Amino acid sequence: MKIKKVLVDRKGNWNYWEKGDFHSLFGTIKEKDIKSGKIKSHIDKEFICFDASFRENVYNMKKGPAVVLPKDVGFIIAYCGIGKNSKVVEAGAGAGVLTSFLGNISDNVYSYEVNEEFYNLSKKNLEELNINVNLKNKDITKGIDEDDLDAVILDLPNPWDVLEEANKKLKSGGFLVCYLPSIMQVSEVVEKANSFVFDRCVELLEREWHIEGKRVRPKSSMIGHTAFLVFFRKV
Repeated sequence: MKIKKVLVDRKGNWNYWEKGDFHSLFGTIKEKDIKSGKIKSHIDKEFICFDASFRENVYNMKKGPAVVLPKDVGFIIAYCGIGKNSKVVEAGAGAGVLTSFLGNISDNVYSYEVNEEFYNLSKKNLEELNINVNLKNKDITKGIDEDDLDAVILDLPNPWDVLEEANKKLKSGGFLVCYLPSIMQVSEVVEKANSFVFDRCVELLEREWHIEGKRVRPKSSMIGHTAFLVFFRKV
């Protein structure tokens, strides 16, 4: 179910609301009173209320396999220059996280998911978000139906099995992106992708900071390794 509102309490806790009355340690707010702005509970405690963002709804979806985090999603989209007119093929939809962000930008996204369970999960999630993506329960190693592509994004353990087909279907200068957890997978795909121009391999780390007046410091926990992002260009 989609999150409709975010309510921030006096302690700075972010609470997500979908429907019905809202209950917390700081009191209850009737459904009819949950509106954007400053609102108060039945014990006169104040909350800041605003509409939930697209990102919050994506990461509130039902999960299946490991999800692609914002730090990686944003870099892939920005580095490939994906826009509303981009034609993109993705493989390994999983729960549909990266698929959702791609589909929120472009109307020409084609996503392949060979696992029927994950296909059904991503289909349901995309429908709840009202994202228009051409989702296929198909093994991309058996062929890509689309051509003249701006990007092919592979979240697969064996991306080298798609190299030849991706090379046929990408337009000149198009991006091939491989999302890989293991550096040995990176080494193998770079070695085998000799029909492409290797662009770069990056690993992104995210560290949040604690800000309280002039007391500023990095938080002790951070988001470290999730995957290597490997970029190639079609000759």
